[in-house]
Amino acid sequence: MALKDCSIWVCANKAPQLGFATFQPSSSRPSVNLKHGLEKFCKWECCCLRVLSPRALTPIEDEKHVVAGVDESSLNDDVVEVQLSELEGPHKDVNLLTKPLMANEFSSSDGGAKLRVAYKGLPGAYTEDAVLKAYPKCETVPCEDFETSFKAVESWLVDKAVLPIENSVGGSIHRNYDLLLGHKLHIVGEVQLLINHCLLGLAGVRKEDLKAVMSHPQALVQCKKMLTDLGIAKISVDDTAAAAKAVLLKGRKDIGAIAGSRAANMYGLDVLAEGIQDDDVNITRFLILARDPRIPGNDRPYKTSIVFSLDEGPGVLFKALGAFALRNINLSKIESRPLKQSPLRIVEDLIDERAKYFEYLFYIDFEASMADPQAQYALENLQEYTKFIRVLGCYPVDKTDTSD
Repeated sequence: MALKDCSIWVCANKAPQLGFATFQPSSSRPSVNLKHGLEKFCKWECCCLRVLSPRALTPIEDEKHVVAGVDESSLNDDVVEVQLSELEGPHKDVNLLTKPLMANEFSSSDGGAKLRVAYKGLPGAYTEDAVLKAYPKCETVPCEDFETSFKAVESWLVDKAVLPIENSVGGSIHRNYDLLLGHKLHIVGEVQLLINHCLLGLAGVRKEDLKAVMSHPQALVQCKKMLTDLGIAKISVDDTAAAAKAVLLKGRKDIGAIAGSRAANMYGLDVLAEGIQDDDVNITRFLILARDPRIPGNDRPYKTSIVFSLDEGPGVLFKALGAFALRNINLSKIESRPLKQSPLRIVEDLIDERAKYFEYLFYIDFEASMADPQAQYALENLQEYTKFIRVLGCYPVDKTDTSD
């Protein structure tokens, strides 16, 4: 169910304008009274901060721009990179698969009742696995990059988008945190997916026959032990499904791919080895995004995601986090990102008269629903120490079993 006329974005700004926020001193900000329940919560102003979008610092499944071409003579190098455009080929079965949506290809939806969900990558990618876990009967719409999936939702081409946000081995995908703040979508759910890497090859190939293996950079890192034992070269591609497709199109028995078992079935490859990741517990967390926020409830465990920047002063972060500790609200995630528009703060210092410090945005997930008065009081308390605050979404916690 979508909440049409009630936004859950928060900002201490007297002039709401989607996409922007003017930072003001705390003395000039209007007070927010959250003591009368959800009705007051629904009246919070709607505005956000526009930020630049830098490259990802920690790509996991579907995020890394790479250079064109594969140098066949360099298969003994540590990592060779190729891009998706180099993987096109004449194989009729592969070309029947959905082509990834590009930013300049937006058109109106067909108006069907079937839920359409965007993701970044080729069919068979782990992100598509997460989409199908959340919505088994949906129509998946592959996109060229993460930002295209955001725009597909905003332009009503699709209903929702799913993107990875963190991995238990590789950490956070910082690029996607920046996109959350730079767009107007709301987090309405999460999906936790157990990543089970498989070594794939052409029919009849043994893993000992391989001289090189292709996959996403993070997948190559996560399977380092097995690759080292085999003594084979690594070829970096844009995502795991692209690696499986490339192995099929090249038709070379000495090149394998690291991807999921569903990608093996989709591209007609054999699974040479399964569960090849160094860490058995390898879980990626994905976010579900929609145009309208989800109505907060108390019928199940909920999580709320927010982003804010702090006022200046000693111990301000401690005081800000104390707003949750005083109300026994657990924080499950804290992420800091440099503030792009004004990254440096110059202050008077006893040693250095003009010391420079980074300004930060803080992303926090806390385990409470915005329907809970304690969560509302915590945000009211937090606002006393912030220049800017926005609720990115309130959504049910994914409690599904991620074990085999």
